[in-house]
Amino acid sequence: MKKDSVLIASGGMDSTTMLYDYQERIALAISFDYGSNHNAKEIPYAKMHCERLGIPHIVIRLDFFKQYFQSSLLQGADAIPEGDYNDDNMASTVVPFRNGIMLSIAAGIAESHELKYVMMANHGGDHAIYPDCRSEFVDAFNHAIQAGTYIGVSLLAPYTHWTKADIARRGAELGIDFAETWSCYKGGDVHCGKCGTCVERREALREAGVADNTVYACD
Repeated sequence: MKKDSVLIASGGMDSTTMLYDYQERIALAISFDYGSNHNAKEIPYAKMHCERLGIPHIVIRLDFFKQYFQSSLLQGADAIPEGDYNDDNMASTVVPFRNGIMLSIAAGIAESHELKYVMMANHGGDHAIYPDCRSEFVDAFNHAIQAGTYIGVSLLAPYTHWTKADIARRGAELGIDFAETWSCYKGGDVHCGKCGTCVERREALREAGVADNTVYACD
């Protein structure tokens, strides 16, 4: 298959699984450093996996996020809520229109490289919490970038209706060791094991029957 896509690769479970799942068509992977607590932990994993697969990888800095946007992801580890991954608990971690901004940049890069698709690794568990992960957003943004680019760049989001456990199972089938990915929003030396994303990660791997080799500070 001809390489025709740009992937937004964070270094987390979801985009790393998508990187391996669609490696034959991914021409370029982009990580965005927007000043979150965990960017410094996750981006090196994105770079490492891209190098393994021979996929070009770039990092784009979005320094203005931390200056102008409000989110606990930008306010230090102590601001990150602990407990279940649900809308009441995780609402503070929303970075307003983050995916919309990143996808806009990726769409421009895709057209500049004559690539027809931009890929994002949102999943069903994100829908209640993050508006720019929902299927309504995916459909609307797809129409917008098709209309706004000469070559009709399209948005692909094949995991939109998958659960996190579905992604864990697929990643295991692809041979991914999820210990070589990062989820924790606190961004410490190791996963805290208590924040919403750590809880979601542990539950998904357990539900999928996938070995969890991640080191958690709470264990």
